[in-house]
Amino acid sequence: MPELDLQHHHAAAMVKFVCDSAGMTAIYKSAAAHRDVERWCTERLARWPVAHRTMALATCIGRTHIVAAGEGGGPQQATPCVVVVPGTNFNAATSIPLATALAAHWPTYVVDVPGQPGLSAGDRPGQHRLTQYGRWLQEVLDEVSPGPTLLVGHSLGGAIALACDVPQLIGRVLVSPAGLTRVKVTGRVLAATLPWLARPTEARSAALLRQMHGPGRRPSYELVSWMTLLARSCRSSLAPAPLPEETLTRSRRVANVMVTGEDDVFLPLSLLASPAARHLGATVKTVSGAGHLVVEEAPETIATLAAALMSGNTTTEL
Repeated sequence: MPELDLQHHHAAAMVKFVCDSAGMTAIYKSAAAHRDVERWCTERLARWPVAHRTMALATCIGRTHIVAAGEGGGPQQATPCVVVVPGTNFNAATSIPLATALAAHWPTYVVDVPGQPGLSAGDRPGQHRLTQYGRWLQEVLDEVSPGPTLLVGHSLGGAIALACDVPQLIGRVLVSPAGLTRVKVTGRVLAATLPWLARPTEARSAALLRQMHGPGRRPSYELVSWMTLLARSCRSSLAPAPLPEETLTRSRRVANVMVTGEDDVFLPLSLLASPAARHLGATVKTVSGAGHLVVEEAPETIATLAAALMSGNTTTEL
């Protein structure tokens, strides 16, 4: 699909957000590695049969790539827009199952987070990263979704969604969200991660993905291919620290629905339940048989939660 460059409507908007560029970290191991990642993402999106378009937005932390789908305005579509913020090491091209499920009902925008592998800028913010990401997402929303907006954030994307508060926001669906507590890393996860980082192969990528999936689930060929390329091409980031108390308190202005996989190895119910209730007044729902990649395993469930939240129901049983 053709890519459109979005520009700010007024010169003042170019300086509306001030982000600290000091300490920015390049995530790609080489220029060739950067091109390999961009090629993989571009080709994956080109094969997506759902009608969509792409955009490039200049932001305070660099170029931001956005994929838009579900904009046909058919009778099945509601007024609100959905904006998806993927997790660490993921992007629009790896979020096609979730984007497909959401775009069947609403105009849906999936952002590639700058500083994460994908089609956005390859430099990761330095100090106060989540604060900068919150400002970045506010800037993106003001451009692509100035009307009623629902955020869907997974993992790191959940923390970024919590760090963002704009007037048009009507709620958040937080999927295995970071930002509330420290991420759990088990010995089994480390045993799969270290060989994958040291010498990535498809077999090692599949072994790591099996840890991130629910029991007995087989990783897709696309994700195995992506994770292999990722380890060869990029420097991964660590999970973010919990957000400040004042940020979490502010995030209660709108309804927050939280869900995690029953077998999530990073952010299980046992870790999320207490901080979700304390900070957000939310009860964590679980998806049976799913792991940390619940957005891949149960995208229709996420769409069901989004629909319920839009109708004012935050207590939907799964």
